Amino acid sequence: MLTLKRIAGIFSACAIIAGLVALPVVAATVSVVVNGQTVAFDQPPIQQSGRVFVPLRGVFERLGASVVYDNGAINAQGNGRSISLHIGSTQATVNGQIVYMDVAPFLVGARTLVPLRFVAQALGAGVQWSQSNSTVYISGSGSQNPPATNPPSTNASFYLKNQRPINVVSTLRPALHANFSESVNRDSVRVSLDGRDITSDVYANANGFDVTPPFQLNAGNHTVNVSGTTQAGPSFTAQWSFQTQNGSASENYIRNISPNANTTVGSSFTVSGVTLPGSSVHIVASGEASAFGGLLQIGTGTFQTDVRADGNGYFNASISLTATAGGHVRVILQSVAPSGASIEQQITYAM
Repeated sequence: MLTLKRIAGIFSACAIIAGLVALPVVAATVSVVVNGQTVAFDQPPIQQSGRVFVPLRGVFERLGASVVYDNGAINAQGNGRSISLHIGSTQATVNGQIVYMDVAPFLVGARTLVPLRFVAQALGAGVQWSQSNSTVYISGSGSQNPPATNPPSTNASFYLKNQRPINVVSTLRPALHANFSESVNRDSVRVSLDGRDITSDVYANANGFDVTPPFQLNAGNHTVNVSGTTQAGPSFTAQWSFQTQNGSASENYIRNISPNANTTVGSSFTVSGVTLPGSSVHIVASGEASAFGGLLQIGTGTFQTDVRADGNGYFNASISLTATAGGHVRVILQSVAPSGASIEQQITYAM
């Protein structure tokens, strides 16, 4: 097992260890509250790169998960879910699907520290961060403890604006969009549609979010619920409703994407595909391939562009971004047809 001294030496000498996060030397003053009870750690939580790391078992066994560590491999199971991580790697497996975190687990002495929000949310728990008291509030299944009695204060003045769709839309697969009345903590945002969590498909920044539902809706009334914390600290909840009806136009699609998924690309490359003729295609690319909390950061360090498909449905866009060789690029394609029918695909490339 690598010691801290040896890891630090390797990092200083080579500085090319893919996915390995530089080890912290000072523990942050961060509290963790799970279902109303403050968790005591023998190794205090560490705040690094804007993320909170905690020892393996301190939180997750309280959420009803069992954790096994073997030669750098971390496997957690509970609440009908399974998560696999590895020391120094940003690649994880959640319920058999490969995803990428923006931070990697690491060792502090004999303790294995993992990114708290990613694993908690992967196990089905809700996570909120309170900037005012540097506290992470976690609520989730697998524990019979009562709910938190001291959650962050609520921002009653918070609201959504520029929501889409609104009223009636003639498609069963609409693109959802809303802006926030004030800046939020992007990683705290949770979005559900008719009570079904769709956060893993959301891409967002501090000012708003976009998502295409990963499933076809039934004709009728639908409600979008959004929750999280503002950058000022208080939590918020907001919602809006709309109605869908069967349209005469075909549902949208994206086909023949090039390059193929997992292809190695450079910092500049062209992505192309075929969709419904006349569709507006919104393209977002991030050099981090981040799936932390299911949300792709839209802002500094990402690339965005909009193109329109021609009469045959063909579209293409040149992508240019700053990325590190050996990492990953995550690209989101969202195509919205003139009828409003939306489809979204996410592709990961190697660098």
